[in-house]
Amino acid sequence: MSEKVVIRPYEVVGSPLCVASEDGERVYALVRTALKEGRKVDLSFENVSILTSAFLNSAVGQLYREFSEKAIRDSLSVTDMSQEDADLLKRVVETAKSYFKDPDWLRRAHQEVLGEDDEQ
Repeated sequence: MSEKVVIRPYEVVGSPLCVASEDGERVYALVRTALKEGRKVDLSFENVSILTSAFLNSAVGQLYREFSEKAIRDSLSVTDMSQEDADLLKRVVETAKSYFKDPDWLRRAHQEVLGEDDEQ
């Protein structure tokens, strides 16, 4: 089996600020490639001081579109993350799993919250 790949968003982004979805896309591309190659990935948030849901949605959330929850759980580990950021990641993952299981879910939830009907 191939060795584990360590991906450090701090190094990919070049900053301790992991906030932009575009930067998350760069991390996602690296993680996706490694998973496609059957490698295990350690996503290390060492030296990251600010992390947003936009970044995490792009970097991690969209993995659930292409890979099963089991494949992600078996092959991706996240390290060096504060509890607050881990809680944020958990919310991002739960939303991504719900969305990719039922892509119309978000549209329906939005309509329900705003009281809109389907006729728009």
